[in-house]
Amino acid sequence: MNALSNTALHQAARQWLADGTPALVVQVREVRGSTPRETDARMLVCLDEAQGTIGGGHLEWQAIAMARQALREHAQGIASSAQAGKTLAAWTHTFALGPTLGQCCGGVVVLAFEPLNSEALMNWPVVAPRFRLDLHGAGHVGQAIVKLLVDIDCEVRWVDQRLDDSPQALPGDEATLGLPTGRELVALPPHIRCLPTEDAAAEVAYAPPGSLHLVLTHRHDLDLAIVDALLRREDVRKGNAWVGLIGSRTKRAAFEHRLQARGHAPELIGRIACPIGLPGIVGKEPAVIAVSVVGQLLQLAPPPANQ
Repeated sequence: MNALSNTALHQAARQWLADGTPALVVQVREVRGSTPRETDARMLVCLDEAQGTIGGGHLEWQAIAMARQALREHAQGIASSAQAGKTLAAWTHTFALGPTLGQCCGGVVVLAFEPLNSEALMNWPVVAPRFRLDLHGAGHVGQAIVKLLVDIDCEVRWVDQRLDDSPQALPGDEATLGLPTGRELVALPPHIRCLPTEDAAAEVAYAPPGSLHLVLTHRHDLDLAIVDALLRREDVRKGNAWVGLIGSRTKRAAFEHRLQARGHAPELIGRIACPIGLPGIVGKEPAVIAVSVVGQLLQLAPPPANQ
């Protein structure tokens, strides 16, 4: 299974419908008590694939089995002309997680099973992004962060001066060593937008108001130029936008002096998060840093309205 974010799952639903894949949308319609997912959580089920999640475990296994049984019976009915021209009817099913499925949650979940069609796409809820992020740097740490953000409902502008806007122009030669390949960039989901640029600091002005900003480029002088530009943004100066800078306490001290020399007030510089990541998570491997940083981003963002 994949496509775990609402945005990616919606895109997958559009593709399945365009491809003519018979499928059902399984949606959490109602919850009572403790349950693994919130209302409106969805998954897509066809005969040989499932995408998304309604909470995993026995509940999800049962839902997939019920959906596939209905799809098989409908296909057999069409083949025998018994249901020719008829669409698969929608239905709901109530699951008591404790008594029925042996799950410790103990709550009750009502699932809706609906055919994937144009009406289902029209009724698909628009989920607000948890956060908007400007991510400066496409090196190892930047790539590790992006891997984690693929399945999170957010909006990302991924900026790097070394990237070219032609996927064929990333052959992995010395100039682009360690950067994502053209194939990897093309495969990015719609909510992660790669921005090749000749001037990363100039891109700062185009970030949506209230964005989170992560600066982790391949050069300290470029980091400094980007942070300098960020501290001149009105939302940053008013405390309405967050700035994180990769680096040690030594790097932070050096940047404090250089930013003060550029005219920034000490209290403004003091709001920069450097080092980045959740406290207590130790390790310099890109994947470890990424887990710590994405956890920090989720802490900064308000929870979705239905959770």
